[in-house]
Formats: sequence, C-alpha cells, structure tokens
Amino acid sequence: MKSILKFVLAPAVLAAAALTANAAMAETTVKIPFNFTAGGHVCPAGLYTVEHESDSGFVTLLRKGSADTFTWVVGPADATPSERRITLRFDEVGNTHVLQSVQYGNLITARLDKKTLHDSERDSNQLTGGR
Repeated sequence: MKSILKFVLAPAVLAAAALTANAAMAETTVKIPFNFTAGGHVCPAGLYTVEHESDSGFVTLLRKGSADTFTWVVGPADATPSERRITLRFDEVGNTHVLQSVQYGNLITARLDKKTLHDSERDSNQLTGGR
C-alpha cells in the first residue's frame, strides 16, 4: 500500500511544482523610474508586476503595494515564437510619459495611447527586461 501511495503522491507533487514554476514564469517585476500615464491615470515611478497567464489573451500591469491594476488584450507581436523579453514602450509628450504598449514575449497590446498620436512633441522610450 505504501508503494502505491508513493506513486500517486509523487506525480501530484511534481504537478504542483510544475504549476508553481509556470506561475512564476508568468509574471515579472519591472522598475519604472519615472511617473507615467496609463489608461488616463497618473502612475508613480516604482515597482510594477507584469503578468500573463499562458491560457489567456490578457496582460496585466499591477503597481506593487497598491490596488492600481491595468489589464489589456494581447495579440501576436512581430517577434520570434521563442521571444521571452518583457518590453514596456512609452511616448514622451512634453514632460509626461504615456504608456504606449506592453510586449510580453511574443505577445503585444495594441497601441494604448491613441489619444496622443497627434501630439508632435512625442519621443518614444522603452524599458526592456527578461524573465
């Protein structure tokens, strides 16, 4: 009976470990060194978590230590299928940074700052990290 129990428990433990590893790979923390605007809200500089569940078509940006959460639909990016970087692109409009897009590996949001497209003072910046 003990040997049967070991065979049942061992796969369960391995499956739980695999799920934990996948969940950890589905998020990364980024440090954004400047205040920025996302979804019409001003967000302070600081630590943010970028999350993506492998079975969902959404990416979420959460500010650490607060309830600030933004979720967007993602689609295929112009990247290789093995791309693993997380990239946040910002437009600089005057003295303000506006979140333009979030790329999570080979997935990307549509342009998030459509309202600032007509602004001629815009310069683009991006923060890139690995996971």
